[in-house]
Amino acid sequence: MDIKRWRERWQRGSIAASLFWLSAGWLVLALVATGFLLTDLYSRALDTSLSETLEFHVESLAGALLETADPLNDSIRLNDPRFDRPRSGWYWAIRDDSGKLINLSTSVVGIDLPVIAAAGDQNGLRTAVMDDVFGTRMRVVERPVTVGRITYQIIVTGSLTEILQLVGDFRGQAFIVLGAVGAMLAIMSALVARFALRPIGRLRAAIERVREGDSGEVDGTYPQEIAPLAEEVNELLRSNAQIIERARNQVGNLAHGLKTPIAVLRNEAAAKKGALADVVLAESEKMSSMVATYLERARLAARTSVVGKKADPTMIMLRLARVMGKIHPNVTVAFQRPDASLPWFRGDEADLEEMAGNLLDNACKWSKGQVGVRLLSERSGSGTMLLIRIDDNGPGLSEEDAKKVLRRGVRLDEKTPGSGLGLDIVKELVDVYGGSLELKPSALGGLLVELRLPTARLGGMTKT
Repeated sequence: MDIKRWRERWQRGSIAASLFWLSAGWLVLALVATGFLLTDLYSRALDTSLSETLEFHVESLAGALLETADPLNDSIRLNDPRFDRPRSGWYWAIRDDSGKLINLSTSVVGIDLPVIAAAGDQNGLRTAVMDDVFGTRMRVVERPVTVGRITYQIIVTGSLTEILQLVGDFRGQAFIVLGAVGAMLAIMSALVARFALRPIGRLRAAIERVREGDSGEVDGTYPQEIAPLAEEVNELLRSNAQIIERARNQVGNLAHGLKTPIAVLRNEAAAKKGALADVVLAESEKMSSMVATYLERARLAARTSVVGKKADPTMIMLRLARVMGKIHPNVTVAFQRPDASLPWFRGDEADLEEMAGNLLDNACKWSKGQVGVRLLSERSGSGTMLLIRIDDNGPGLSEEDAKKVLRRGVRLDEKTPGSGLGLDIVKELVDVYGGSLELKPSALGGLLVELRLPTARLGGMTKT
């Protein structure tokens, strides 16, 4: 279960971050392994070089002994200055067949060179690793040399402690260098991931332009790995437009197909008298109302499902304010014009006109001569919303009446002309767009209507 949760979290994460951490983890493992491998190779090379040097010194001492035939001859010596320094780990000596040291280097002070018990190779050469009394680790090479009837043992040692110190220094420097290389490679990996994923960012921006209404399709040129995705999105948009067009046609056909039979039933029932005619007439009216309701809903859903539409609310409200001023000459519509940063409505312009027009017309009908209109932008959990506030100084509504008036066909005053469907149509459109509609007491003494709708990106400066 934990593995599944981790996998889901990883899949939801950033692709660039995933690429960076995968490459960084692999780099760490590879560079650490490289550091240890280089250190091991360097250690082996130094150890091999030490062995070859010791064997060379053994051969040099053996040659000098055979040449002079006198192990005490002063010419038997090594010119390497390390053999002159006490406690250096670099020693040589010649031991007779009784095991007595008869000639040795000046570095052999206070120590007794060990005897190698291991068997020698075909030349009699024996090697071993030992520690002297000072704690210095040494590689020891020993070879027998026969002069006359006496077999001498030539012993040469070299310090392994020096090699270990060199290997330690090399390891530290190697990891510093590899760490710097790893940091540069990690930075390069992050840059490569960012540049490689730029086309995805361009694709996202292109899809956003379609959603905001700036473009009808996903445009641009993309790499071969992403180009099929862009084409599939365009095919989906085209398919969606075709489905919506077919739905509109079917809704229209259904409307025409049902209107005539219902009208015939209603006319025939109206021409007759009796209980059956009254029932048929009442049920026909219900069917007509239901057909109108669901056809209107289907029409609204089809219209608002089209991607890529937006409208300027300032232009629409200015136009509606002028129209209402002519329809209701006794009402003053005070429109407080917003600044140019007001976001646009993400949807069809006709839908915004229908919603705002119904609300503004109701406010003018019920007001006592004063209506205020204000456009604002409001931040919410789902993003920025367009807020349309319409105030009037009419009688207002109680909280209970405000809930009733949003029901379909409900009218609180039958004297005022109208069908009672205006607010319900507004509510239907608001629900389709995912907005909200609230009725509250107004500071002017009447009713305050707050309409919240989704926004698109700023479309530019508005015009009067």
